[in-house]
Order: sequence, then C-alpha cells, then structure tokens
Amino acid sequence: MARTRSETMQENRGKLIAAARKAFAEKGYTAASMDELTADAGLTRGALYHNFGDKRGLLAAVVDQIDMEMAARAKEIGARAGNVWQGLLAEGAAYIEMALNPEVQRIVLLDGPAVLGDPSQWPSQNTCLQVTKSTVERLIAQGILKPLDAEATARLLSGAAFNAALWIAASEDSQGVLPKAVEAFHALAAGLLLQRL
Repeated sequence: MARTRSETMQENRGKLIAAARKAFAEKGYTAASMDELTADAGLTRGALYHNFGDKRGLLAAVVDQIDMEMAARAKEIGARAGNVWQGLLAEGAAYIEMALNPEVQRIVLLDGPAVLGDPSQWPSQNTCLQVTKSTVERLIAQGILKPLDAEATARLLSGAAFNAALWIAASEDSQGVLPKAVEAFHALAAGLLLQRL
C-alpha cells in the first residue's frame, strides 16, 4: 500500500530530527554541517528547508523534542512521589538533574538559548509552565501553598529549575554543583508553603 504524502513528510521530519539531534549533540550547533546531517538522514537540503525552513528551525524542533522528553520524565518521577507537593519538588529536582546528560547540556541548555533566544518563549517551555501552574493552583486550593498568583509562582519555580540546570551545564564540576542546586531549589520552593499556626 502506498504511503500518503503526509506520512512521507512525517517520516522525513523524523529522520532529519534524529540526524540533527546526533550531529548537534556530538559537534554542537555551529559545527554541525547541514550537508552531513541531511546525508545521514538520506535526504537533501531541500527536504530540510521544506520541513524546517533552515538550520535554526531544525534546532528548534530538536530542542522541542528533547524538552518534551525531559518534561515527560520529570512528570513520571513526580507522579511516584507521595503527594502533590512532593511531586512538585521531585519534578523540579529531576529537571535539574537532567542537566548532567551531555545531550541535554549541549543542545537544550547551551546551544538552545544561544541560537533560539529566551527559553521562556519556547513552545515546549510554555507547555511545562502550564503544567506547573496547574499544580500550583491545586496546592493553593488545598491550602498547602500561600495564596499567591499561580502564574507568577509557576514562572519563578520553572525559572529557578531552568537556571539551576544552566548552572550545572556551564560548570566544570557538574556533579558537585547538582546537590547544591537541588538543595537551594527545595529551600526556595519551601518558602511558598503556607505557615500553619
């Protein structure tokens, strides 16, 4: 049975993202050759331009894919925690810890912001923000967190986790920085707890 044009386009997109992900992780965005990565995918530059516009568009797609995988992993870890509050802490810590992954470091935390700009404007980050906001709203409704603006609180928690990850990615002692970053994230988040008298 013949494949549809849409199926072929989806397959080509997948091949290009996989090849770019490998090239960007190994060589970095700047050094990755468009000719080499399209050849690795068995496609032409025309397919890259047609699907992503340019190399920057391809990086955005790769960052989006990795970021969504990170969010799913963090959510999975958070779901195993004892309650919603512990889940929020576990998700943040998991996101921070993923900065130890060389692929995440290079593509999402170093090249991503340098090429794509402000991470808070990335679609994948916005999706994560909405999930965090929903969790914060639940914790406020349950009387666990102070009655603060949920979006502001979610943005600050997300920003803290992202910046901790950036610190780890840029550090020469990533393993040494990780426990400090997680401890500080937990302390900052604990400041949101409603004081019970």
